[in-house]
Amino acid sequence: MLENKKIVLGITGSIAAYKSCLLVRLLIKKGAEVQVVMTPAAKEFITPLTLSTLTQKPVVSEFFDRRDGSWHSHVSLGLWADAMVIAPASASTIGKMANGIADNMLITTYLSMKQNAMTEGKSKVPVFVAPAMDLDMYAHPSTQVNLRKLADYGNHIIEPGTGFLASSLEGKGRMEEPEKIVEVLERYFAGQQQLAGKKVLITAGPTYEKIDPVRFIGNYSSGKMGFALAEVCAEHGAEVTLVSGPVTLQTPHPAIKRIDVESAAEMYEAASKHFPKADITILSAAVADFTPLVTADKKIKRKGDSLKLELQPTQDIAAALGAVKKDGQVLVGFALETDNELCNAREKMERKNFDLIVLNSLQDKGAGFRVDTNKVTVIDRKGGLTAFDVKPKKQVAEDIVLCIEKLKAEN
Repeated sequence: MLENKKIVLGITGSIAAYKSCLLVRLLIKKGAEVQVVMTPAAKEFITPLTLSTLTQKPVVSEFFDRRDGSWHSHVSLGLWADAMVIAPASASTIGKMANGIADNMLITTYLSMKQNAMTEGKSKVPVFVAPAMDLDMYAHPSTQVNLRKLADYGNHIIEPGTGFLASSLEGKGRMEEPEKIVEVLERYFAGQQQLAGKKVLITAGPTYEKIDPVRFIGNYSSGKMGFALAEVCAEHGAEVTLVSGPVTLQTPHPAIKRIDVESAAEMYEAASKHFPKADITILSAAVADFTPLVTADKKIKRKGDSLKLELQPTQDIAAALGAVKKDGQVLVGFALETDNELCNAREKMERKNFDLIVLNSLQDKGAGFRVDTNKVTVIDRKGGLTAFDVKPKKQVAEDIVLCIEKLKAEN
């Protein structure tokens, strides 16, 4: 999958830079062409001579060559690359990437790569970030905020491992091993066109059911799972229609068409309109089950000791789409359960005519609403069950999409 791929490898000032030699060798053995870009601090850990010998290319570190004044074009590197890998990525570099602080060649190359990815008519250049630092640095809130920013921008975060660190402490912060990083790249390029030509419909986020002009019934859904699924499907070549409830998330990928709605009725209308042409539909939105029978046209004033609010059921989007699903269409649902999880999920799958159902439980730490991770189990109609560990939602989305692709291939 890496044959003839052009990879920009960014190396930063971390003791894990010694692993970059092995990473270069593995990439080249897979047939990739590698161009190393180093930060000045990285040269304190590993020499440019070593890396240029391995890659057969001069290492780029400064904006221009001090010997002859020739300019190193970060824009050209961004246009040349099929992917950028930053391994190791130090806390400093992660912070600069997240906040656009372009004070070295690596960051300007990264920013150029992202700009090129967003140019209309050009395919997205993926950026993979492999953090490496001491456990307290990795766990610090600022580092976690910066990593979430990078993920929201569409970057792929390769989670660090847990083990013995250079500080002699033990914990999470070790850069993932080079072999694993290569596997991540191979999986990405293998799946890049698995959904080429397919139309994917995804619902995401909460719905708001108005009580009056200033109040509503809602839920805690952030939309992060659905947006991650949209991003992964687009990266795999699909044309994605994303119907989203009220969220603050962005959709940077040009293959995602976003439709913003507020209420369950609006989401039902949009989903029903686009469902007939969808090859795959993923219903990850947390749609309200009930809506006020009457919506006040003015703010309800506080009177007395209680307020009675009469509710009526909303349209069941999943059941409605499942009832008209045609042969060849794949319908994927979600189940968030608090008890009898597997039994309830299987019953919901049958009742709503899903082909797959993704179960997550509020009993699992790191799963549910308003967090950046999730833990899911994917269940199919034949009784198959695949359970995954807690992962960032982008990686969870990769797992789910791979299950969908496998189902499509079998049918």
